[in-house]
Amino acid sequence: MKTNPLRTSVIGSYPFPGWLEFTAQHLTEFGAADIAEAQDDAVITALHDQLAAGLDVVTDGEQTRLDFNLSFYGYITGIALESVSPRRFGPPAHDQRGRHAVTGELRAPRGLGAVEEFKRLQKLFNAANHPAGVTLKASVPGPYTLSGRLIPNQQYPDRWTLTEALLPLVRQELESLVAAGCAEISVDEPSMSCYAHKEDPRRLVEVFNRTVESVAGRTRVCTHLCFGNYKARAVGPRHLAPMFPAFLDFKCDEMHVEMASREFAELELIAPIARRMDVAVGIVDVKSYYIETPQDIADRVRRCLEHAPADRLVLAPDCGLSQTARWAARQKLANMVEGVKLVRRELGI
Repeated sequence: MKTNPLRTSVIGSYPFPGWLEFTAQHLTEFGAADIAEAQDDAVITALHDQLAAGLDVVTDGEQTRLDFNLSFYGYITGIALESVSPRRFGPPAHDQRGRHAVTGELRAPRGLGAVEEFKRLQKLFNAANHPAGVTLKASVPGPYTLSGRLIPNQQYPDRWTLTEALLPLVRQELESLVAAGCAEISVDEPSMSCYAHKEDPRRLVEVFNRTVESVAGRTRVCTHLCFGNYKARAVGPRHLAPMFPAFLDFKCDEMHVEMASREFAELELIAPIARRMDVAVGIVDVKSYYIETPQDIADRVRRCLEHAPADRLVLAPDCGLSQTARWAARQKLANMVEGVKLVRRELGI
């Protein structure tokens, strides 16, 4: 990444506008053309906010997905989608997200939907006035993370067999994204970081590497590792140490690690990552409504530079922004970019 030091990026998701949430709850009142228009308008909205902030890398904000994982399950045959979550009231927790029964062989005859999302993003981005040098990124959950809301059965008796069944479906989607011209893909595996403390991390690395092997070198492969962000709640012990040194063998160009919400604990671990690949550091806390100032951001970037060179550093929020109110997400991104610019000017880059 030597041509773009201190690159600014996002993970993938962005808050839904209020009108989109209303539309999603009343889809039967809209026609197919109405829905298609709403999808375009939502992506335009997410693009506008990201481009206004001045990011180097933007996404479609995952505006046409109901959930980071759940929208993908609708494309996979052999799953009976659970219509009602097991617990609907009380403080938010992961048992308020549905788990889905596997009823047959897992296949994705229409793909997983990410290609259509990327083509929509391309179309809307190219139709607008935008600064030169902005990269469009697509985000796809890796097979281990995608397996997490599925209930094993006799055919797929555990999470590992479900992961193996999903792996070729994800790999095909990555290949199709590359064929569509996608220059940057994040294969997001937050479940790997959440459960590395109790699983064999080398086995997780092997799964990731087989997932991306056919597109490595043909697109910029990124991965996102965090500790969960459902309604701003983590799900795993928030320690990076159990992942390393095994995760240094990920075959990717950029590895993202959550730092801001953890008060930059274990920041020194970005040094060995940066020796192998670019390291994207979460310097904006998406779980807090404290709005980091540009000076806060600049101070955090300087701390990162104590461990990794500028040409290996990417700066981003800790996680996707879908669980953060839009007014806060917009200001956090703008301040993040402005803070990074302060340090760029100091370094003369």
